[in-house]
Amino acid sequence: MLYDQLDALRKYAQSRLSTVLLETGGTPQARSERESFSQLYTDDIAKYDAAENGLCFGRIDLQPSSDENPVRYIGRVGILDEVNDYETLLLDWRAPMARPFYLATPAAPEDVLRRRHIRSRSRHVTSIADEYLDLTAARTVGLDSTATGVAGESALLSALDAARTGHMNDIVETIQSEQDAIIRSQHRSVLVVQGGPGTGKTAVALHRAAYLLYTYRQQLAKSGVLIIGPNATFLDYIGQVLPSLGETGVLLSTIGNLYPGVRATLGDSVTAAQVKGSTSMVAVLAKAVRDRQEVPTEPRRLRFDTYDIVLDKKIVTRARGRARSSRRPHNLARPLFVSSVIDGLAQQLAARLGENVVDGGSLLSRDDIADMRDEMREDADVMAAIDELWPDLSPQQVLLELFASEDRIASAAPDLSAAERHSLLRTGRRFSTGDAPLLDELAELLGIDDAAERERENRQWRSQIADAQGALDILTGSAPQDLEDELDPEILMAYDLIDASQLARRQDSGARLTTAERAAGDRTWTYGHVIVDEAQELSDMAWRMVMRRIPNRWMTLVGDVAQTGDPAGTTSWSEVLEPYVAQRWKRTELTVNYRTPSEIMAVAREVLASIDPVQSVPRSVRDSGHAPWAQLADVAELADVVAQRVAEHPRPGLSAILAPVGLVAELAHLRSEFVTVSTVKDAKGLEFDSVLIIEPAAIVAESPRGLGDLYVALTRATQRLGVVHTTPLPDELAGLSSLHTPVS
Repeated sequence: MLYDQLDALRKYAQSRLSTVLLETGGTPQARSERESFSQLYTDDIAKYDAAENGLCFGRIDLQPSSDENPVRYIGRVGILDEVNDYETLLLDWRAPMARPFYLATPAAPEDVLRRRHIRSRSRHVTSIADEYLDLTAARTVGLDSTATGVAGESALLSALDAARTGHMNDIVETIQSEQDAIIRSQHRSVLVVQGGPGTGKTAVALHRAAYLLYTYRQQLAKSGVLIIGPNATFLDYIGQVLPSLGETGVLLSTIGNLYPGVRATLGDSVTAAQVKGSTSMVAVLAKAVRDRQEVPTEPRRLRFDTYDIVLDKKIVTRARGRARSSRRPHNLARPLFVSSVIDGLAQQLAARLGENVVDGGSLLSRDDIADMRDEMREDADVMAAIDELWPDLSPQQVLLELFASEDRIASAAPDLSAAERHSLLRTGRRFSTGDAPLLDELAELLGIDDAAERERENRQWRSQIADAQGALDILTGSAPQDLEDELDPEILMAYDLIDASQLARRQDSGARLTTAERAAGDRTWTYGHVIVDEAQELSDMAWRMVMRRIPNRWMTLVGDVAQTGDPAGTTSWSEVLEPYVAQRWKRTELTVNYRTPSEIMAVAREVLASIDPVQSVPRSVRDSGHAPWAQLADVAELADVVAQRVAEHPRPGLSAILAPVGLVAELAHLRSEFVTVSTVKDAKGLEFDSVLIIEPAAIVAESPRGLGDLYVALTRATQRLGVVHTTPLPDELAGLSSLHTPVS
């Protein structure tokens, strides 16, 4: 019955969408309504398609006195019975009435007698697991009550033990109470979710996004939700979660790709990353922009009309002072600079022409001087000279030219050491992740003079209207006059239903963009909510970039300061947030490790103790039965040993080889459908069935925060962990059992 109703809802949405798309003409309000309904029905179809898999996954049986209907079914979307007075057939998991499914425990049953977990595939139920939260009911059927503190233990462990596929699954069926409290939190400033590895931080963040979009649909549908992840691989990994929850309008991005039109493809050295991530770059970039506002050291002689004029230091200094005193960004102050220089040159030429010696009057009237100024603005030589002194700049141009010149870097960053300045030097036109916040800062310093762009858009719009009018004229001219005379006046032709502007607007692809698509191309877009995963990795400059996009400061940050690997990342939430929100942020914590088995966490605990002796290790909910091991190999046999150990990993299931940067290329031939070879940085936020860590001492030595990288590497596995090394292990891994099996 549920699937019949789902099919009916999908069919209705498809029918209404087809009708809306066929409609034409009407008032501007009618067109706007059509576009809104088109988006609404498109979103509904996507939601119903996504809910197809595992539509209903739970049921709770309540005390008969607690509810008119003591049985509630829980699912991915809400479904009403339109035949029987719109009775609720299926509760959306985000609805308040569904909360007992996630919160009820034997100690606090919330009137729940029994919780049922339903697993299905292709519209067929494959398994049912019941939990009795009422002691009397449990004894009646010969079962003990749940006492582990983990809701839906059998369903949860089944999901945790399943082989990984390379894409993250939602946890809507197995959300635990501490996760549910965060997902539904009503905190309206910055909510920090601190959690160790495997505690479900990412899943909680994504389900919180779905919950907020459900609860605050009207507000967030217009402004959008932005989710920032650590790398492109991570975004691909989580990409199916929100669509599976019925939400398709969220923008996913990395910091490196958050600046429109720029894709980060370069890597930075440790020193460069530290320099670029520091807020000292704000002053460096401001100085780099001011350095482009030049004053000529020698007078420059220009030819205007038939006269010689001189662009000297006095004229330019006065113009620069006037432009700078306006406190406008560089490009927006440029018209003031140009106007002042032109005025100075015009006055200079007027003075040279002299006074009328006969009657004492001026040879030139005000109108003459005004005409002279206009002509100078059209003079190529004059404007070229002005452009050299105060050019119209783009952020990309400033940054590329700054980093390509030792002299520019030295002038803009005199307080940096020689090594730090050298780390910034590079050629080419590519950018790194650390460059994106710098480009965003430069955009603020430069400003955007969009007058030319607006004029271009106006010309394009006028051209579209002209084309549309031409099409209507052809239709009008193609109808014979005698036929028009004989037509029933009630029969309308195309040109009776729509005018040129309406037709042009219907052909405008920009009008059909989703909120997320429009936001992605607009640097100044402000979001209703922002979620940052692996938030501890953001530099101080990256935080400035993010905060510009969320002026209401309604954010969810998930991360673990013990796992900070970026040289410019943070180890203190308060240091990051208090400059922006003072004390208006709330810290929550996830304490249960669902991913990493207890055997692996026993090893990881030693590394965490070296990073932060105070921080506690999250409690693992399961054992894997596989003891972590280490194998010493000869340098010449390293690749063969790694290949053999990877081949031993059971399939199906994903394996990861995590290696220092210098060894990734050497081991790249081992990549396959089931095997990933990468650095620890690129594996951040991901999980695998089996993990092999190569040369852990080299991983630690690669970065000032190398122990954090090792901690991340150790906690990526859901089942098995091994270490292959040719050099001595870090002291923190001394507890690993030795594996001496020779290479065959």
